[in-house]
Amino acid sequence: MRRLIFLFIFALLHAAGALARINRHAIVSRYNPVRTASSDSTPMQVGNGHFAFGADVTGLQTFLPFAIMSDWGWKNDSLPAGMTQADIDNYRGVVWDGVQYMFDGPQPMDQWMVSNPNRVNLGRVGLLFLDGSGSTANVTENDLVGTRQELDLWSGTMSSTFQWQGEDVEVQTVAAQSSDTVAVTVTSPLMETGQLGLFLDFPWNDGKSEFEAPFVGLWNATSNHTTALSTGAGLGDNVRAAVAHTLGTTTIFTFVGGDNFSIARVSADEHRYTIIPATAGRSFSVSIAYTPGQIKSLPSVEAVEEDSQQTWQEYWSGNGFVDLVTGSTDSRAEELQRRIILSQYLLHVNEAGNTPPQESGLVNNGWYGKFHMEMFFWHSAHWALWNNWDLLDRASSVYSRFLPTSIQRAQVQEHYSAGARWSKMTDPTGRSAPGEINELLIWQQPHPLVFAEYEYRATGSRATLEKWRDVVRATADWMAVFAKRNTSTGFFDLGPPMYVVSEDTSPNATRNPAFELSYWRFGLDHASTWMTRLGEEVPEAWTEVKENLAPLPMEDGLYAVYEGIPSDFWDTPTFTNDHPALVGLYGWLPQTANVSLDIAKATAEKVWTSWNISNCWGWDFPMLAMSAARNGETEKAIEWLLHPLFEFDDVGMPVGGVRVPTPYFPGSGALLYAVAMMAAGWDGSSGTAPGFPSPTGGWRVRTEGISKAL
Repeated sequence: MRRLIFLFIFALLHAAGALARINRHAIVSRYNPVRTASSDSTPMQVGNGHFAFGADVTGLQTFLPFAIMSDWGWKNDSLPAGMTQADIDNYRGVVWDGVQYMFDGPQPMDQWMVSNPNRVNLGRVGLLFLDGSGSTANVTENDLVGTRQELDLWSGTMSSTFQWQGEDVEVQTVAAQSSDTVAVTVTSPLMETGQLGLFLDFPWNDGKSEFEAPFVGLWNATSNHTTALSTGAGLGDNVRAAVAHTLGTTTIFTFVGGDNFSIARVSADEHRYTIIPATAGRSFSVSIAYTPGQIKSLPSVEAVEEDSQQTWQEYWSGNGFVDLVTGSTDSRAEELQRRIILSQYLLHVNEAGNTPPQESGLVNNGWYGKFHMEMFFWHSAHWALWNNWDLLDRASSVYSRFLPTSIQRAQVQEHYSAGARWSKMTDPTGRSAPGEINELLIWQQPHPLVFAEYEYRATGSRATLEKWRDVVRATADWMAVFAKRNTSTGFFDLGPPMYVVSEDTSPNATRNPAFELSYWRFGLDHASTWMTRLGEEVPEAWTEVKENLAPLPMEDGLYAVYEGIPSDFWDTPTFTNDHPALVGLYGWLPQTANVSLDIAKATAEKVWTSWNISNCWGWDFPMLAMSAARNGETEKAIEWLLHPLFEFDDVGMPVGGVRVPTPYFPGSGALLYAVAMMAAGWDGSSGTAPGFPSPTGGWRVRTEGISKAL
């Protein structure tokens, strides 16, 4: 009897331990990044998703001009000589097989439309070093002693300390979460002797460079733009100065408030301003806001700090969480946990705005700062699994906002005149950037059906069904009309012309690619279910196409990239040198009716041995991990997530490698999606953490607030 009581009490205690909440603060704080010198490639950042402030080791942009960027800061370059807005509005490219596409149009119009609008670096804030006479001192980072910078992830507070002239200096930098404001506090005995201040500077931005990394803008093209300083009353509550920065027809405002200071322009031919404290004191604080227009008030430094602390604490405490380090004995758990925590932080800072993110978030510029709708899944689908709906809702509304331009795009392409064709490379206007790949890529098309399905799973509400109704219907309508009946086979074909996920096939030879066929079936299935939930009739065209899609192409008993591909494609670098989407047939996607699990697994294993993995990048590795996990190869899944070529630097920035500049944030979003799927499971999975090795294999996985994947 006593033994039974003991076993009962032991079971209760064990259950209580198992149900104990994860100590999130301890795990998050464990990975606070620390630097003792500036990186020459990536900043340390604070921000809120709409706005991000990148800093060198001083906590500002004192020595390195890392960017201050936003989701709203865009500008258009002047139109080329002889070109008018009507030319842009009436642009048409080429006609292939009777279909109008936006590429190979007249130059320089074509390139102007690719590079405009382009994203703007809002400015620079640095520490100003002064000598005893009040003149600017020539100081480099090497002149500082004992530099140390730490980012407190739990509160979003960046603290930098060092010594200059034998005296301690501390700089604290915090970003507001409800406005695009940064608060800066400098504390040092040197403040009392008038040897420290701040400076503002503003670069010229244009669309000449497709990539701008690690720095954005030109600091010596001062005649291309203007700045104007205003001081005094009437600028807004708590505003002491404002700088209007005009680039072409775009003006961006910088508002400064806080402690008393004097502000002056360095010279007439520069856009640099010095801020000198008006009274001697050990500490000096200012808040600096960036906006596209006037403001009524500027948050105080204290309000910014409180806003940051509260919002970040809520973010870490109230949403999904995965604990890999409490109880795991596999030494790799530590690095994977670090990547998870830092990715959660950086994606909130860089990729939680009102529009889909660009590949480098708000760190620097890639592809002129524009966003790619096919990458929206990898950037943002993880928010759904981690239950960060407040953040996902900001950008996922882009589908309803872009619906009119997407319908118009389908109508211009007369043969595909039904529904809405979602663009690839676009900007806040919803207009496509011209380009052969931009026009012929199709795997972005089913994405809104995935986002809609996840939201319905979270709410189960009629309101969600109605919210997404028009997007779902228009998306599936175009999917149905894009598929063409092959009179020889009786099946519906996808393409040509089209590009596959890897973008490395000939568009006019690409027919019935395996991944796209599977994703088409997946999308039409979900769209049909959506109509049924609404109590509406499923369009016959959807069902006809869905049930009669061409079978997935095969070569030697394995799935092939597309129908008609050379039979030796596995040995041909042309076809095995980029994104290995074949592993997505079961992994990224759940099983669809046109996929055999046995063949999908064998195909994935062939990819592992035959693909040029050395040329894989970013989200490729989480995609490979998801395939391995669903196929029961859990050890292989871990290996993919920690592959030597899938790198994250000391502050958690995903390394771009030889393909693109650092950071390449689809790798971070894909990592979080894969980890959530592996930890919480997927439809039809069983057991705890089905994508991870078992506890006997050294992994103890605990989750809170993580949802299953499709």
